[in-house]
Amino acid sequence: MGMSVTISAATGQDTEQILKLQYLCYQSEAELYRDWSIEPLTQTLDALCAELEGGCVLVARLGEEVVGSVRGQVDAAGTGHINKLVVHPRLQRHGLGGRLLAALETRLAQEQGAQRFRLCTGHRSEGNLRLYRRCGYVASGTERVSPKLSVITLEKAAVAEAYAQSA
Repeated sequence: MGMSVTISAATGQDTEQILKLQYLCYQSEAELYRDWSIEPLTQTLDALCAELEGGCVLVARLGEEVVGSVRGQVDAAGTGHINKLVVHPRLQRHGLGGRLLAALETRLAQEQGAQRFRLCTGHRSEGNLRLYRRCGYVASGTERVSPKLSVITLEKAAVAEAYAQSA
């Protein structure tokens, strides 16, 4: 392609591209669970704009195109909640998801004092589970949401020295 992918904070101008990418990426999850009513597929542009204002949203860009995104926020107890990690299907399995996740962890630790990170994925989402485990996450619980879906919660501690070095 001749260009490198850059990761930066999302801006209000990115919202439509993020929403379209999210819709594209969550089609495979909907197919896996036979449920097209999942929140990432029904989220509105206004709801996404509110997430941009209330948390940390990063995007991966290839030129002007948003090809990846991840969101997170830190609660009062110091837990960084990470969600909606998406990478365009044509760029998956090349390390971009791991780069986005690491960039968000660094930002949440440095700027908002995250002491640990937590994220969730469906029990059939093997690709997601492999990525999260490779990035140091360990399953901490499972909740049966419906007959079709159990959600696995994964966590890991923030390592202050690692995030300080990458600054």
